[in-house]
Formats: sequence, structure tokens, C-alpha cells
Amino acid sequence: MNLPNWITFSRLLGLPLLLYGLYNPTEPARWICLVVFLLAAGTDWLDGYLARKLNQVTDLGKFLDPLVDKFLVLGPLLALIQLGQVPAWGVFLILARELAIAGWRVDPNLSGSSTISGANIWGKLKTVSQIVAIALLIAPTPVSWEVLSMSAFWVSVALTLISGAIYLWPQVAANIFSSKEKSTSA
Repeated sequence: MNLPNWITFSRLLGLPLLLYGLYNPTEPARWICLVVFLLAAGTDWLDGYLARKLNQVTDLGKFLDPLVDKFLVLGPLLALIQLGQVPAWGVFLILARELAIAGWRVDPNLSGSSTISGANIWGKLKTVSQIVAIALLIAPTPVSWEVLSMSAFWVSVALTLISGAIYLWPQVAANIFSSKEKSTSA
């Protein structure tokens, strides 16, 4: 395992502290959770930068990075459901998209490719929007910020679904057309 992959894996180390702090969400605990979350989210940029800079992009990194991102996003969102800050169905939409794309990326029978593909620009925008929304929801902001926090959450849900559709549609269409060609040539 190379340095960028270790950095990716280290992102998981903040998750237990983050979840513990959200279990007892006092104002100081929320500030600590916000810092831990933002530091962990910052490593997402750092590992990708180093992997490209050091020419250490690997299939393991392409697989591990989005997987760790999912834990970093879904862990706090599940805690925020428990706190009553976000609706479960919004988080379910995020979870469903993440699982669908993860399965599509690594299953050669679904994607038509045996290699693991990295995230496209829409996936990156989705991740940034999720980080911003979660940061706003974790932060001990005044009640007047609730509309902004929830708006950021719903924007992240929308970008999550849009990025999933943009990722899947060309591949689904290609599979549909290739299976039609196979059936007509048989």
C-alpha cells in the first residue's frame, strides 16, 4: 500500500470520534466533530493529489477512496437522522445511489469492463456538496442557519442523484444496445 492509499485509509480513523461526538451533541462536541470531519474530508483532496503527483494511482486507491468517502458521508448522516436533523428518506436516496454506483464500478458484468473506474466531475461535485452540507449540519449554528443547512443537504441529494444518472446512463444504454445487437445477430 502506497502513501496516498494510507492517507485514504487514515480518513476512517476520525469516524469513531466523529460519531461519538454526535452521539452527545453538545456545542463543544459539535465544534470538535466539525474540525474532525473537515480534516478527514481534506485528506480526500490530499490523497488524490499525491497519487497523481507521485504517479501512484492504483486500482486499490480508485476502489478505496470512494468507499472511505461513503463511510465518511453516511456515518454522520445516519447520526444526523438519529438527532432528527435530516429525514431518513433523503439519506436513503444518497445511500441507494452510492451502493448502485459502487456495485456498477466493480462488477464487470454490469459495467462491461473489468477495471475500476474513477469518479467523474459530477461525482466530485457530489462529494463536495455532501461535505459542505454535512459540515453545516454538524456545526453548532444558530437556528437561523437551518434553512441554509437543509438547502445544502437537499442540493447534495439532488447532485447525488444527478451524478448517478450521468454515470449510469451511457453504460446502461451501451449494454442495452450491445445486447440488442447480440440478439439480432444470433
